[in-house]
Amino acid sequence: MLVAFSVAPSGTGNTDGSVHDAVAAAVRVVRESGLPHRTTSMFTEIEGEWDEVFDVVRRATDAVGRYGSRVSLVLKADIRPGYTGELDGKVERLEAAIAEQDEAS
Repeated sequence: MLVAFSVAPSGTGNTDGSVHDAVAAAVRVVRESGLPHRTTSMFTEIEGEWDEVFDVVRRATDAVGRYGSRVSLVLKADIRPGYTGELDGKVERLEAAIAEQDEAS
């Protein structure tokens, strides 16, 4: 399964609204998990089996919770049993489709 998630604290007391320290703590949990992952400016994507992925999401959320009185978690999952390598595979198929369309036009 692939999971894209974003987790951030609120009630941090930071006047500038910055949450980068909390997000860094969450990303550290993801990186230390050993699961395939990718972090962008808005989300972290992680790939693995249901239990292992959601364990990482829970631990990342717990890590963020230490930075504020409240935590917001946004999550989207692509559950496709029997498939692995989809973190890159989906993007590769997309790029191939775009290239085919470019050649056809």
